[in-house]
Amino acid sequence: MGTAVARVTLTTVMAAFFAGLALDIAVPAVVLSVMAGSNWLVQVWPESRDRAGPQPQRWKGRPA
Repeated sequence: MGTAVARVTLTTVMAAFFAGLALDIAVPAVVLSVMAGSNWLVQVWPESRDRAGPQPQRWKGRPA
Protein backbone atom coordinates (compact mmCIF):
# COMPACT_ATOMS: atom_id res chain seq x y z
CA MET A 1 0.00 0.00 0.00
CA GLY A 2 2.85 2.38 0.81
CA THR A 3 4.49 1.97 -2.58
CA ALA A 4 1.23 2.75 -4.41
CA VAL A 5 0.86 6.03 -2.52
CA ALA A 6 4.52 6.83 -3.14
CA ARG A 7 4.13 6.14 -6.87
CA VAL A 8 1.04 8.34 -7.15
CA THR A 9 2.78 11.10 -5.20
CA LEU A 10 5.93 10.83 -7.32
CA THR A 11 3.89 10.87 -10.53
CA THR A 12 1.98 13.95 -9.35
CA VAL A 13 5.18 15.76 -8.41
CA MET A 14 6.80 14.89 -11.74
CA ALA A 15 3.72 16.01 -13.69
CA ALA A 16 3.65 19.31 -11.81
CA PHE A 17 7.37 19.83 -12.43
CA PHE A 18 7.15 19.23 -16.17
CA ALA A 19 3.97 21.30 -16.49
CA GLY A 20 5.80 24.15 -14.76
CA LEU A 21 8.72 23.65 -17.11
CA ALA A 22 6.41 23.97 -20.12
CA LEU A 23 4.92 27.17 -18.68
CA ASP A 24 8.43 28.48 -18.12
CA ILE A 25 8.87 28.37 -21.89
CA ALA A 26 5.33 29.24 -23.03
CA VAL A 27 4.73 32.37 -20.94
CA PRO A 28 7.85 34.28 -22.09
CA ALA A 29 7.10 33.25 -25.68
CA VAL A 30 3.60 34.72 -25.43
CA VAL A 31 4.92 37.90 -23.78
CA LEU A 32 7.56 38.37 -26.47
CA SER A 33 4.99 37.74 -29.21
CA VAL A 34 2.66 40.38 -27.75
CA MET A 35 5.56 42.83 -27.49
CA ALA A 36 6.57 42.22 -31.11
CA GLY A 37 2.97 42.57 -32.28
CA SER A 38 2.45 45.83 -30.42
CA ASN A 39 5.75 47.17 -31.78
CA TRP A 40 4.66 46.30 -35.31
CA LEU A 41 1.24 47.88 -34.72
CA VAL A 42 2.76 51.12 -33.44
CA GLN A 43 5.05 51.34 -36.47
CA VAL A 44 2.52 50.39 -39.15
CA TRP A 45 -0.81 51.76 -37.92
CA PRO A 46 -0.15 55.51 -38.39
CA GLU A 47 0.95 54.90 -41.98
CA SER A 48 -2.04 52.75 -42.81
CA ARG A 49 -4.56 55.30 -41.49
CA ASP A 50 -4.03 57.86 -44.23
CA ARG A 51 -2.99 56.04 -47.37
CA ALA A 52 -4.64 58.76 -49.53
CA GLY A 53 -2.27 61.50 -48.36
CA PRO A 54 1.46 61.76 -48.78
CA GLN A 55 3.56 59.11 -47.12
CA PRO A 56 5.08 60.32 -43.85
CA GLN A 57 8.84 60.31 -43.63
CA ARG A 58 10.26 57.64 -41.37
CA TRP A 59 12.78 58.62 -38.77
CA LYS A 60 15.94 56.59 -39.20
CA GLY A 61 18.08 58.12 -36.49
CA ARG A 62 21.34 59.99 -36.69
CA PRO A 63 24.20 58.58 -38.71
CA ALA A 64 26.99 57.15 -36.61
